[in-house]
Formats: sequence, C-alpha cells, structure tokens
Amino acid sequence: MLTVRTVSELRAAIAAFRAEGARIALVPTMGALHAGHMALVEEGRKPGTKVVASIFVNPKQFGPNEDLARYPRREAQDARMLAEGGCDLLWMPPVEVMYPDGFATNISVSGVSEGLDGAARPGHFDGVATVVAKLFNQVQPDVALFGEKDFQQLAVIRRMVADLDMPIEVVGVPTQREDDGLALSSRNVYLDDEERAKAVALPRALGEAGRTIAKGGDPAAALSHAEEALTAAGFAVDYVSLVDAGTLGEPDPARPRRLLAAARIGATRLIDNIAVE
Repeated sequence: MLTVRTVSELRAAIAAFRAEGARIALVPTMGALHAGHMALVEEGRKPGTKVVASIFVNPKQFGPNEDLARYPRREAQDARMLAEGGCDLLWMPPVEVMYPDGFATNISVSGVSEGLDGAARPGHFDGVATVVAKLFNQVQPDVALFGEKDFQQLAVIRRMVADLDMPIEVVGVPTQREDDGLALSSRNVYLDDEERAKAVALPRALGEAGRTIAKGGDPAAALSHAEEALTAAGFAVDYVSLVDAGTLGEPDPARPRRLLAAARIGATRLIDNIAVE
C-alpha cells in the first residue's frame, strides 16, 4: 500500500491506477479505524477496482466545545490495518494541505442537515460537506463508501452529490456492531468499563421502539419509552426520532423510515440508528 501526503503525489497515483483501467473506490475516514471502517474497505474491493482510503481529522466538523484535541490519532496502527485489509492507497494529508492559508469556501446542504445532529451540532454538516467535496475533487472516485451508522451524514452527502451532479456512486454500508449490539465507533474508546456496560441500552432501546412501531404501535409512545429507558440507563438524551429514510423529514408509513438517536453517557456522545420495516 502506498501512502501519500501531497495532492501532486495523490494525482500521480490515481493517474497510474486509471492507466491500468481501474475503477476507484474511496473510503473517507478520520482514522482511529475499527472493523466498521474495514467493512467499507472490503465492500470497495471489487475486481478491477483500486481502494483509496483517506485519513484526515477534519477540524471544520468539530464544534468549539467538542473533542478535536483528544480525538484518537494512531497513524501507524491505522495504516497497518488498511494494508492488511487490502487497501491500495492511503491519502493522509496534513491540515495545511486541506485548508491552506486563505481558504474561504464553505459548502452547506440545506434540508437534510438541519435537524437531529444538525440542530445539536451547528455547523457540523457544513464541515462534513466541505471536506468530502474536497476529497471527491482530489481523488475523483467512481464510488465512495460510508457507514450507515452516521445516517444523517450519509443523507447529506447523497444530497450534495445529486445537487452538484457529481459522477460518484455513494454506497451506504450497514452498521457494524459488537456482539452485544453496540455500534462500532471510534468514540467508544472514551467509555470506561461502567459506561461501556451501560452503553448497550442505546441499541436495545432503539430495537424495542423499532419493533413496536413496525407492528403498528404508536410511534410517539414508542419514542417516549425509548427516551425513558435511556435516561434510566444513565444517558442524557439529545434526541430519539422517527424520520423518512430519504428526506429525514416527517415519516410516512408507506415509505422507508429510520429511527435515529443521539445521547451522552458520561462525557461521550453516541449515535445509532435502525431501519423500521
């Protein structure tokens, strides 16, 4: 696996892949890799396709009181995981390459970015859209892979790609989970043993609410019960919401729906979501 840190090196490597007739699959990450990220790499490994992974801890998607400074950084371990997982190229730019002096462009995606995490974390999805647009322009992939755990992020990227006519297939890969159901996340490392034991209440509360709604139960009551269960487990709940899976707006039982939640346990904010059949 080749590792590059400048745009000129990246473009030369991509040009060499293209000269071989290869398609390009991009897996954007912020590092601190786990099995969820490796599932994206595996999904991208198709015949005739080269997998490019990026590692960049994007300062533009962190709020002033969020965890940018303590976000886990472990470049050597991440690079080893990617190489062993069959990644072909690692794009690992420094901040000054992504945001040089005078950088003044911001991409904002209305609608899908405005509720849920968009309300709880103002400006977050502008930072996501801006950095992903840059990565798309730098790598020029045929396909880009994102985990469904960050479901609102996935919706924002799909909207941006559609609106700006980007010739990129955006693929959502199902959430990878621990044996007890907790969604894999780079932020799980912040949990101490007691918090980790309590954290499983999040997927369990979502699962119970989702089953109730799928069977025709009252959604408002199911959401309220989920919030109560999370509070009883020690969470401070940001939201538990049932939305349209495409627009993230008001749900319609005739269309695919998604149940999303965000809650804090201790100092760690966790998110999760499930489809409601």
